[in-house]
Amino acid sequence: MEQQIYKGKLTQFHWLKVTKKEELTKNTFSLEFEIPENLHENFQFEAGQFVSVKFQSHGKDVINDYSMTSAPYEKKISLGIKVNSPDGATSELFKNYKVGDELLVSEPSGRFTLVSKPHEFRTIVAFAAGIGITPILSHYKNILHTEPRTRLFLFFGNKNSEELVYRDLLDNLARICGDRLQIFYFFSQEKTADQFFYGRLDAKKLNLIINQILHLDDTDEESTIWDAVDEVLICGKGEMIKTLANACYHHGIPKKNIHFELFEEFNDDIYPIEKEFPLIENVEVDFTMFGKEYHAELPDNKDKILQQLLSQKFSVPYSCKSGICGSCECYLEVGEVELLENEYLTEKEEAQGKILACMSIAKTKKIKLNFDFI
Repeated sequence: MEQQIYKGKLTQFHWLKVTKKEELTKNTFSLEFEIPENLHENFQFEAGQFVSVKFQSHGKDVINDYSMTSAPYEKKISLGIKVNSPDGATSELFKNYKVGDELLVSEPSGRFTLVSKPHEFRTIVAFAAGIGITPILSHYKNILHTEPRTRLFLFFGNKNSEELVYRDLLDNLARICGDRLQIFYFFSQEKTADQFFYGRLDAKKLNLIINQILHLDDTDEESTIWDAVDEVLICGKGEMIKTLANACYHHGIPKKNIHFELFEEFNDDIYPIEKEFPLIENVEVDFTMFGKEYHAELPDNKDKILQQLLSQKFSVPYSCKSGICGSCECYLEVGEVELLENEYLTEKEEAQGKILACMSIAKTKKIKLNFDFI
């Protein structure tokens, strides 16, 4: 076992053996790890979570996060990984590690999860782009296995059919569970026989999906399938998440039922800020980080705390700046803030005084934060 501070948090890594490695498309591959008996408890996970893998790339240690495609009942860890460039770290992971090798893998984490409701009739809709299918696959396998009454719809966008990852697995799931799972593929750079399936998944496409696919509901003649949607899952790049999350919200899905997982750094707010705040100038921020005390003076509260600290070159932990990943989670010890959109913290954690620095606007002249709550 190895412990390491990663993204501002103490993270536990364990050596796991690679039991399967498979090239999926020309730029994606899967890795499967065996969980030894003595680590079963450490590697219990929920559908939609990810692990961090530590490996050597060009002579240096690299840590990358990868979502699991395996469902909890499968009792193994399977990852779907995209190679972004031929000389990047992920390419090295593909070239240099084989079945039988051991890699340092973190204990599972992440909050792109759903509460299981095996006794309810639910409708869940997911939108994925490219390798963003990985946590959705974990969710859908798990739901099909544990929730006999839930029906699922998947809208999966790719550039072209050659890059469509996990197609056989998805088609097989749809074949076996055809009464409960429907999958629709969209291509942005390949002409399709039906124009409907050509183009990106965006607000315009969502409108068409609601009106042409999620319209008539066999179970209730009075309403549409879209009216019955309980949860929405979105996974892909930031711009796609922002577009679809807002479109779903404007089409009546409450924000608390729209869940997203980001596959890149994204510096934009997902939802527009709808509040205005009284201007406070010369905000003093004291904060504890990695056992040291720091002091900063912010010119005003027009921007969020994390973004202002980063502009002053403080190396505060962050990953997304959009309130999704939780890397900038900290305790508010003194002062008041307005926590804007929050996809990460639970109500209980907010009640305990936790905030996300990337989503917090100062409401008092003095603020004290503690990032060392581990």
